[in-house]
Amino acid sequence: MIKAGIIGGAGYTAGELIRILINHPEVELDFVYSTSQPGKPVAGVHQDLLGETDLQFSGEINKNTDVVFLCLGHGNSVKFLAENQFSENTKIIDLSTDYRMEGEHNFVYGLPEFNKEKIKKANFIANPGCFATAISLAVLPLAKAGLLQDDVHINAVTGATGAGTSLSATTHFSWRDNNYSSYKAFEHQHLNEIGQSLKRLQDNKLPELNFIPNRGNFSRGIHATAYTKFKGSLEEAKAIYAEAYKDSVFTFVVEEALHLKQVVNTNKCLLKLQKFGDKLLITSIIDNLLKGASGQAVENMNLMFGFEETSGLKLKASYF
Repeated sequence: MIKAGIIGGAGYTAGELIRILINHPEVELDFVYSTSQPGKPVAGVHQDLLGETDLQFSGEINKNTDVVFLCLGHGNSVKFLAENQFSENTKIIDLSTDYRMEGEHNFVYGLPEFNKEKIKKANFIANPGCFATAISLAVLPLAKAGLLQDDVHINAVTGATGAGTSLSATTHFSWRDNNYSSYKAFEHQHLNEIGQSLKRLQDNKLPELNFIPNRGNFSRGIHATAYTKFKGSLEEAKAIYAEAYKDSVFTFVVEEALHLKQVVNTNKCLLKLQKFGDKLLITSIIDNLLKGASGQAVENMNLMFGFEETSGLKLKASYF
């Protein structure tokens, strides 16, 4: 058994981590640190855990724990690690944007389908963003094959949990209910992550990514469509994707029409390929809080410690 700690325990991603880790066969949840809830029952905030755990939020951290998950707001992980040191044996998985871009740090980008061997050897992981995960898994196989030659047009919608627990004008029920809107068109922060991954796989000039993010009036999930020109046949495209994901335990290319209830509450990504004239359409669906955040973080933890990759993550979709 390893001991795990969570920093920033009151938010959605922390809640999902707690739910997974208290049922993980290889993990003892050591502490859940929160500056806003110290001493209070974890299940009082994460009420889906009532009857599941008697843990209380902690105002202190164990600096010698085996793995720490940082569930802090963007920009706060760098600050926290500057003010708090862990042992040299503690592995760190950051769920914020702070270490996703290459720079003067030793965090490895944690997209298992394309970085598995580096993740296994890493001590520090930058967990990918939710949109970045769904879109990267949709387009990276083409880049890996050197066949992403033309602009990519992406339209994706995410649930309200993608905005976190803090209220804003666009997260109130009265605004979100029966509503739909776009935001950060062509300039969403996750484009940088996707572009960085593309450059690692395809050396020649990269196409432009035209991304329109949308807010949906549902709680969780991401439904993304991406299309680009592709000279080959649909069968050739399917062969490329089958090769790219032959060793994947969570990403699958399927024939069925896709909808979010196939993946919500799971760590899966489902992809569907279609050919329309000279265009290849790739549909990608994930749960933004699991494969797009906490589930992928646990998947990375499993790889880092040599556990079965699916350990703790054999989850059934909330289909009905």
